[in-house]
Amino acid sequence: MNMHAKPPLPDEAILHYGDGEYAVMRPGKFVICAVSGKQIPLEALRYWNPRTQEAYAGPEEATARWKALNGR
Repeated sequence: MNMHAKPPLPDEAILHYGDGEYAVMRPGKFVICAVSGKQIPLEALRYWNPRTQEAYAGPEEATARWKALNGR
């Protein structure tokens, strides 16, 4: 976690995102979408970016972030 990041919420998991899988660094029930700020239950987590270490609530959020990162 960088020094400017907010502390995790109660029950918020901390994950390390890899290609096609993630590792749980701190157990919890959800992560926060980097685009919408929505809570994503771990069992529903399908979209993330290993390069930026961000989770996304769905394909719309993932696409929006990809466009923002790639100047589109």
